[in-house]
This record gives sequence, C-alpha cells and structure tokens, in this order.
Amino acid sequence: MTTKELLNQFVEQIIMDTDYTDEDFIYLYNQVLGLVGGIDGVFIKDIFLDDFTTLDILDQLIEIAAANDVLSKRQINADMLGAQLMNFFVPRPSIIRKNFWLNYKISPRHATDYFFGISKRSNYIKTREINQNISFPVLTDYGTLQITINLSKPEKDPKKIAAALKNQNAQDEKYPVSQLAKENEGYWGRLDYPARTNHRVIPLSLGDETWYFQYSPYAYFNEHAIVFSKELRPMHVDKGNLSRLLEFVTKFPDYFIGSNADLPIVGGSILSHDHFQAGRYELPMAQATFSKEIKIKGHRLKKAGVLNWPMTTIRLVDENQDRILEAATKIMLSWEEYSDESCSIKAYDKQGERHHTVTPIVRLRQGCYEVDLVLRDNNTSTEFPDGIFHPHPDVQHIKRENIGLIEVMGLAILPPRLKKELADVKQYLLDGITAIQPSHKDWAEELNRQNEITPDNIDTIINQSVGNIFKRVLEDAGVFKRDADGQAGLQRFIDKLS
Repeated sequence: MTTKELLNQFVEQIIMDTDYTDEDFIYLYNQVLGLVGGIDGVFIKDIFLDDFTTLDILDQLIEIAAANDVLSKRQINADMLGAQLMNFFVPRPSIIRKNFWLNYKISPRHATDYFFGISKRSNYIKTREINQNISFPVLTDYGTLQITINLSKPEKDPKKIAAALKNQNAQDEKYPVSQLAKENEGYWGRLDYPARTNHRVIPLSLGDETWYFQYSPYAYFNEHAIVFSKELRPMHVDKGNLSRLLEFVTKFPDYFIGSNADLPIVGGSILSHDHFQAGRYELPMAQATFSKEIKIKGHRLKKAGVLNWPMTTIRLVDENQDRILEAATKIMLSWEEYSDESCSIKAYDKQGERHHTVTPIVRLRQGCYEVDLVLRDNNTSTEFPDGIFHPHPDVQHIKRENIGLIEVMGLAILPPRLKKELADVKQYLLDGITAIQPSHKDWAEELNRQNEITPDNIDTIINQSVGNIFKRVLEDAGVFKRDADGQAGLQRFIDKLS
C-alpha cells in the first residue's frame, strides 16, 4: 500500500464509521494530510490489505508525521497526534449528547451501547493497550478472585495520592483542573498531560447537581465508566453521594456503581476530584454470600447481613430506595464514630483527624437495591507505617499500592513490574540459577518447599499463589479479622447497630 492509498483508506474508514459522506472526502483528506505534514517522499511499512485495522493505519500515519518532523516541530507526542486523528471518528459533543438521550428513550442499554461503541471506535478506550494486560482467575475460599497485571496504565504511589489531595489549591490554578474535569473534553493535551481530543462526556443529573459520565480509557472490566462531579471538590462519602449512587443504578440498571473511600491510604488514586466508578460487569464481590444476617434498629429491610468476604462488608437489600438509603447512612455514621482499640480500630486521633469511612457499592438486582458498605480505617502504627489496614510488608512484594474500589470488589490490579519479576521467579524455580528480586526470595523458596515443581505445573502454582497473596492483601485491609478476636469485635459493632 502506498502512502496515498494509506491516507485514502483512513479517510474512507472515517466516512464508513461516522456521519461524514463521500462529499466530505477531499476535506477530510486535506485535514489528515495537514496533520501528518504531507506524504511525498515518505516510505511506510508494507500493510497487507486483508489484515490491517484502523489502528494499524493510525500507527503508519504517526510514523509519517515523525518522518516529516511534525511531532518535534509542533512539540507534541504520538499520543497527542493519534487523538487528533481519531477525533474525526467522534461527533461533536452536542451531537453525542443528543444521540445518547435519543437512544436512552429506547432503553438505557441502547444509550450506553451507543456511547461505549464510539469510545472504543475512536481509540479513546485504549483497547490495544488493555489487551496487553495479563489476567487470570484464582479460586479461593471466598470464591473466584480475578487477577490483572496492569501493563496499560501506571499505578500511582500512595504518598503522591495523599500529596495531591493536600495540594488542592495549587491544582485549582491549572487547566484542566484535574484529569477528571469536564474541561478535558476535546483538550489536545501537553507533553506532561494526556491527550483528550477524542474524548466526550455525557452530563447527568444526580440529585440536585450536574455530574458527567464517561468511559475509562484504561478499562479494567467491561464498560468501565467514571461518573464525576461538575464541581472540583475532594472525594467524600456521605448520605448525598450514597443517594446519587442509588439514583444512578435506577437510571442505568445494567450497571453497578461504587465510590472509592474518601481518605488517603484506603482511598483510590484520585482523591482531589469527587467521582464514582461504574460498569456493566459482575465483579467477584457481587457473588459473595451472607455469613450472618443482622438487624438494624429502626430499619426494616428485606435482608441485611455481613458478607463472607475478606474485607468487612455489610450488605443491605431492599426494593425501597429511601429505606435502604436511611439504613446505609446509619451504618456509615455509626462506623465513622466507632472505636475498638482491642482491634486497633480508632475513629479519630488525638488531633481530631477522622480515620473512618466506607467504600460503598450499589447495584440493582432482581428488582431490589443492593448496597455493600465496606468498612475502612486508615490508621498507621509503628509496626505498620503504611497503614494498619493496608497490605502488610510481607505481601508488598506483590501488592503495595492502595486498595481501592476495584480491588475491594475482588479484582486485583497488580503493578506492571510483576510481568518480568514473576517470569524471573518461574525460571528461578525451574533452574535455581536465574536471579530474582530479593523481595521475592522468601516467597520463591516457600513455593519450592511446598510443591513438586515441573515445567507443566509451574504457571498454575505461581498464579494460585499470587491469588492467595491477593486474598491476604484483602484480609490485611479488613478491619475486623476473620479470627475469633476479630469476629467478636465485629459482633460488638453490630450490637451497636441493633
């Protein structure tokens, strides 16, 4: 394929996938030509006509631009140019929103299918990068947990997350003010800020406020969405936001939605901008069963109880939105003030700083609302300076990052370093010679002692062990442990509710 044929094919694909017509061909051709800086004298790799994709063509166009010195002259990178080129596949925001709500009149599923399809087709959702992730299920005594080694998006350091929250005033002076702000829609990006030219958002009314719905560019599950507040404000979990979660699933019953906790250590990666995460997907926690039923004084629900789950989770079930909201609020406020020093649980420190919150998850299933409230505590100690209810040092060789909403629900997002490190551990166990990270040495030796390792079973052994370590990570994050003392402490808290 010649460079001219390549450009023709890209323009034809735009016309095929959008409301542009053949009459727009010359206009589109010249727009793309201008972005890549011309095609004369530029040679490209061979592409076979029967197996290329739009993204293959995009890669070639970016190479043409690089050969023309366009990237350096314009002071942009490949990601920024790629977003500008794929922006041709996305209608302008007003059209997206109009079509979304027209589809919604048919059904909420029609609306989300429409928006999700455009977000993928325009490469806003980075499907190729996401497909690089390594994923596998692991059966545990809590059910099947899901493991993902994240190779598409860098994880954030917990200390940097806390620092970003403290530096809120400095953030207010930037544009866009956060990576979740509505001003990202169509933003070209910078060398130090991701391109969002092909990005679109859908305004939603939740409660008495405007929020925005978008998809995550680096999705961890099907239709991984983000719902963020119009106002730039720190994360907060309260009755108002619990009500918004319930309202969202009423509007989009195919989706679950949840909020990260609103404190450092136990919170997510962006505490400086109020937001939720949602998706049309059933994460492992959704399948968890009750280990005990409970009563909440003054609140009659269809069902309430503690889940058989590594983190302390109370599930409420009822068909009435107001009734379940009031019961959930009571639990949240009770936990916020609750202390039990025999279990290292302290609501406030000597300076009056709050240490308790919840990670709430909401879904609509078989005509009933389900609210899962995961109790969180972000205290630290001399023994556990990273957090008493945070992955402890002996498991941090696998996971040391914050345990956010997605991990809470049983999907491990493990750091990219593990791809190479686990491959080295595998080879070390097979040949005893390969060097491995010192942090994995004790673990590898334990695997060697406990198993008869062969080339046929090594992957299963390592994967199962990683899954068991993730289970331990979640147990570390659980405020009431699964032992006798922890369960006695849990009963004391339940007694306060009943």
